[in-house]
Amino acid sequence: MKRYAGLTYEQAVRKYADSVAKVCRVHLVNTADAEDCFQNTFFKLYTKSPDFNDEEHLKAWLLRVAINECKSCVRRDRRRNREAKTPDIAPSTEDANDISWALALVEFKYRQVLYMHYCERYKIDEIASILGKNKNTVKTMLSRGRERLKKLYGGDEK
Repeated sequence: MKRYAGLTYEQAVRKYADSVAKVCRVHLVNTADAEDCFQNTFFKLYTKSPDFNDEEHLKAWLLRVAINECKSCVRRDRRRNREAKTPDIAPSTEDANDISWALALVEFKYRQVLYMHYCERYKIDEIASILGKNKNTVKTMLSRGRERLKKLYGGDEK
């Protein structure tokens, strides 16, 4: 049986399903598209069977694949000239600190860094490594994304 950083396929899915699902929901405003990208991510894990150094490497790989799947979905939508979709995400009444609804409203290019920094708790250099971007680019995207997020979610009024 194939192992992924010491985990079986089923264990890997159980352990990282929430993280991958959140990435997909944050990047895509349509739930059906997010579900497709979620499935494609784990399908690629199963079919490609890459080798991983450790569980953190596995998680980073899954997040990177999920983000790439979401980008591909957005590109397909643009090519088809679909009309703009409106997010089917609303503020959660269960958790006042849940900002996933607001992330879904931020421009696509800022969602990934905001999500990885605030939800997955990655540091800037780790995000840069996962996304294959310069550290300063990630800092800039994070700063600009925060400004846009403040406008949507609210911020300190001075």
